[in-house]
Amino acid sequence: MNAKSKYGTAERLMRYVQTDTQSDPESNTYPTTEKQKNLSLMLADELKGVGIADAHMDEYGYVYATIPSNSSKDVPVVCFCSHVDTAPDCSGTNVKPLLHENYDGSDIKLPDDTTQIISAAKYSYLNKHIGKDIITASGRTLLGADDKAGVSIIMSTAAYLMQHPEIKHGAIKLLFTPDEEVGKGTAKVNMQKLGAAVGYTLDGGEPGTLEDETFSADGVKMIIHGVSAHPGYAKNTMINAVKIAAAIIDALPKQEWSPETTEKREGFVHPLSINGIAEKVNIDFIVRDFTVSGLQQHEARLKTIAEGIMKQYPGCSMEFIVTEQYRNMKEVLDQRPQIVAHAEEAYKRCGFTIVKEPIRGGTDGSRLSYMGLPCPNLFTGMQAIHSKHEWIGVQDMEEATRMLIELVQVWEEKS
Repeated sequence: MNAKSKYGTAERLMRYVQTDTQSDPESNTYPTTEKQKNLSLMLADELKGVGIADAHMDEYGYVYATIPSNSSKDVPVVCFCSHVDTAPDCSGTNVKPLLHENYDGSDIKLPDDTTQIISAAKYSYLNKHIGKDIITASGRTLLGADDKAGVSIIMSTAAYLMQHPEIKHGAIKLLFTPDEEVGKGTAKVNMQKLGAAVGYTLDGGEPGTLEDETFSADGVKMIIHGVSAHPGYAKNTMINAVKIAAAIIDALPKQEWSPETTEKREGFVHPLSINGIAEKVNIDFIVRDFTVSGLQQHEARLKTIAEGIMKQYPGCSMEFIVTEQYRNMKEVLDQRPQIVAHAEEAYKRCGFTIVKEPIRGGTDGSRLSYMGLPCPNLFTGMQAIHSKHEWIGVQDMEEATRMLIELVQVWEEKS
């Protein structure tokens, strides 16, 4: 591995991504896929190997560990958290990580599928990596830097702190979660066992980005009840729920209100899936906005559209079920401003220009913040996530590790 990888983050990432940890949105088990535990067990063993005695994986695939305080001060317990699973959007099986040393700025044709080309024309951030090292997959899978980069950064930080007891810090809790990509990353977290006062997820993008605001999120399930009949004798009898569902989807606005037509602080309604038969069809939506009132407005509008379609089909009915998913972390973090302020201080010490933008999505930190662990999101360097073009800069991961080492010192110094 390139000598520039001072903290070993690149070596760790290239090992970790070779373990398939894809989660499954259709599963009701915890974790949703048993294979996620393979990496979790590896991480627990590695943490024990650097001297963290209590490192372990629980029955649900969560890894807990504690770096003991070496300070005489009463320092709040800080938790660093990342997720081990990769997204269902793109295959995570047989990932072949490739290290591109001293990147020269040219297009990168991925060898296992040369139609997959990573170019600076498409990903302008690549221009900042000329002369540096980047890691990609080989063309048939995602890389898994989301969020094994975060895992690698936390693991590297833990190893470095254990090897350098002269760096003063309070107690540090490490948490690696399964199933973040399918919205279940905190479902089985034992907050009492974790025992942290503040947290930071490592699940962000370019260096300098610091995210203390996320979407609020709901899910909506429509259940359309049609009228079934034998198709050979269905005249004036059958009312096909599949066609009703199609009409509802077709009635959604075409130039607004969707992921593909919104940006920045605009919310959206997104149909995720349709399944069923003539008698009954389920339509699943996700609803996103930065405020709860915005969510409610979107849901009311969606229900009005659907009810307008249902009126055209007497004798049929619709169930409209709203499920809370997560909420904007900013409301919680604004009550504890020192959490973000300390992160900003660590960023400044590392020479970063701080960029604060709301996340058009959520993290484990969104839920953890409402579970009693205020938890902004810090950068890792990951790019083009959930795709075959996913890539990450080695130096970005190294910088994130250096930043975490500074952050624990900030907390110690200011306690």
